[in-house]
Amino acid sequence: MTVGVAVFGTVLAINGNFSGGGTPSSQVVNSQPVETPKTGDGLQADSLQFASEAFGNDKAPATADVPVGWKSTQTGTRPKYVDPTGVWQVRFDVRGSDESPADLVAARERSIEEKSLKVISRDGGTLIYTYVDETRGPRMGLSTFRPTADGEGTVAEITVGGRPQDEAGLRAVLQRATDTLQISGAGDTRPN
Repeated sequence: MTVGVAVFGTVLAINGNFSGGGTPSSQVVNSQPVETPKTGDGLQADSLQFASEAFGNDKAPATADVPVGWKSTQTGTRPKYVDPTGVWQVRFDVRGSDESPADLVAARERSIEEKSLKVISRDGGTLIYTYVDETRGPRMGLSTFRPTADGEGTVAEITVGGRPQDEAGLRAVLQRATDTLQISGAGDTRPN
């Protein structure tokens, strides 16, 4: 009860109405915290900064640019980098494959067991799709499979994920990762 009286007294003091009578102050005191407004709706491509990250293994060391601040949650030949909020991610698979990018796009499409899967595009070795995650809600994925020099195999897969409203930013992350991906190594025997 003492706390309630103290709070009530403080509100009266702030409003300048000690006796309960007279003209109440016109000043309104909001006791609710004000939410910080959000800037933009979705991952904005022009707000991203990138840094080169090294991964892979002794046989096939690799590097690619990822957004600054995204941390690796997996290492080796299949690293995944996630933003601090856990909303966005970029994943690499540099093990290579003897299957063509088109075959791997079809295989990936068949393997996705998510609710409300909708394939937006499957052109040029890239699969773009949306689905609904039970805990995170609507999601979007873009998976690209980079071809070997002869086009018959696949050198690497890069997948980005986020929400549908993040599409522009996700495309920028995917493009930058694709453009900067470098895999080297004298003992490289890919595709496997």
